[in-house]
Amino acid sequence: MTRSKMTVGAVLARLILFAAAWVVIAGTDPSAWVIGAPTVMAATWASLRLRPQTEAVLSPVRILVFVPYFLWNSLKGAVDVAQRVMGPRMRIAPGLRTYRLRLVSPSARVLLLDVVSLLPGTLSADLRGDRLSLHALDARDGAALDAEVDQLERRIGALFSERIAPAVRDTDTPDGVHPYEPA
Repeated sequence: MTRSKMTVGAVLARLILFAAAWVVIAGTDPSAWVIGAPTVMAATWASLRLRPQTEAVLSPVRILVFVPYFLWNSLKGAVDVAQRVMGPRMRIAPGLRTYRLRLVSPSARVLLLDVVSLLPGTLSADLRGDRLSLHALDARDGAALDAEVDQLERRIGALFSERIAPAVRDTDTPDGVHPYEPA
């Protein structure tokens, strides 16, 4: 969707989103709307004015497919982190890894960084060019971490209708496929 093709639906969606955020911040007191109404209008205007020239259009069906995947992995990650840190002997080996991103769309990249940070046990630490520094609670099993981030990147690529290139073959690592490089 380009700026010239902004639809009434898109404007209404932003208004509703910012109004809902205002209710969460300020509560349901009607007097809060004395400040809230101009704030919601200003936020809507700013978001329309400052948005990129082109935006990826996400399919509601693809979003509905992604949300259960995200929720399941959040639950799995939370259980894994709890087991690692609440046992008599903590089974963690925190570390930084560098992952080579294959996503092209800036929106897809931002979503990947955000989702990585929201999943328990991982955190996006830095992004420089196509290199994502990733902090993991347990960085010992690089192959498992590679597979998880690769799968997440593919799913986010699918959200944005973006084809993901295969993982880079690295002949210096024993397992052969290794999109990470030591940080």
